[in-house]
Amino acid sequence: MKITLLVNNVDTEVPPATTTILARAAARAGHTVHMMGLDELTYYEDGRIGGVARIAPRVSRTKESFLRAIQEKDSPRERITSDDMDLLWLRYNPSEEIEHERHWGQDAGMLFGRLAMARGVIVLNHPDTLAYAMDKLYFQHFPESVRPVAIVTRDIAEIRRFYEEQGRRIVIKPLTGYGGTGVFLVNADAANLNQMVESILRTGYVMAQQYLPAARDGDTRFFMVNGEPLVVNGRIAALRRISASGDFRSNMTAGGKPAKANVTDRMLEIASIIGPKLKRDGIFFAGLDIVGDLVVEINTISTGGLNATGRLERTDFAAEVVTMLERKVDIRRHYGGHISNIELATMR
Repeated sequence: MKITLLVNNVDTEVPPATTTILARAAARAGHTVHMMGLDELTYYEDGRIGGVARIAPRVSRTKESFLRAIQEKDSPRERITSDDMDLLWLRYNPSEEIEHERHWGQDAGMLFGRLAMARGVIVLNHPDTLAYAMDKLYFQHFPESVRPVAIVTRDIAEIRRFYEEQGRRIVIKPLTGYGGTGVFLVNADAANLNQMVESILRTGYVMAQQYLPAARDGDTRFFMVNGEPLVVNGRIAALRRISASGDFRSNMTAGGKPAKANVTDRMLEIASIIGPKLKRDGIFFAGLDIVGDLVVEINTISTGGLNATGRLERTDFAAEVVTMLERKVDIRRHYGGHISNIELATMR
């Protein structure tokens, strides 16, 4: 299998990242693995897409040495095109492009992904779905029974109305964002509500969400593949994220600490409710952020945390994910274009 992982910038990837451990797992399984940044993408005159990519080593002692071999100044590189790819995995984060004022990069992976798909490359997650699933409005398409009450608006009067109706305690966040950036808890006094809203409005719409008291105890990142829980030898890929002292956010980038998850029947019920739509939409790999009995976010692109999950569960979840990718490539080889990318994305 020849797999290309598209990231924001190869040189800013880090060893514990989910992308790193997935790439290493694929290389260790004997596959040809390339890593490419958005800057390297090219559309060629004959309709192919590609660019200059870094070649991942097949042998590495640690994830640190694996990534170092990719990032070194004289690391092996080669020009590849869609003809050289069996599978293209869009592992870049569009929100990072906005943060770094590279607005051209926000949609680049999806646009080039569509072109690769037209050339017969399997593209994950399905790029047509990612075009609208990368922001939090996608979350509102799921049943009300699994998500908090929320509104999305740029009207501060509507946010104040929602705030009063929710008992003067809500969470506000950017519609597009990651890692807990720009997420605020609005308490009873709401003294600085205007300032918090104004800071979010600079990036677009505001999502105001019902506050869940269970957030004080952190959340659980629950991994889904092919529309189902990721399970290896009876161990479920889920990670508890404990909030830092004085912070209601559980994101690792906001100081949250990883711990072994306690997977409940309610979590499995939530997965069974959300799974069918993920499968229909071609979302191969996703992370559900569960607080108490509800999901507060569904991560469909650049989902992280698999490294810590595998360490705590003493399970190689990444190797299982690679096995699933192998199966998709085999199906494509047998059936060619008779099975669409959106179907193949979540086919077991």
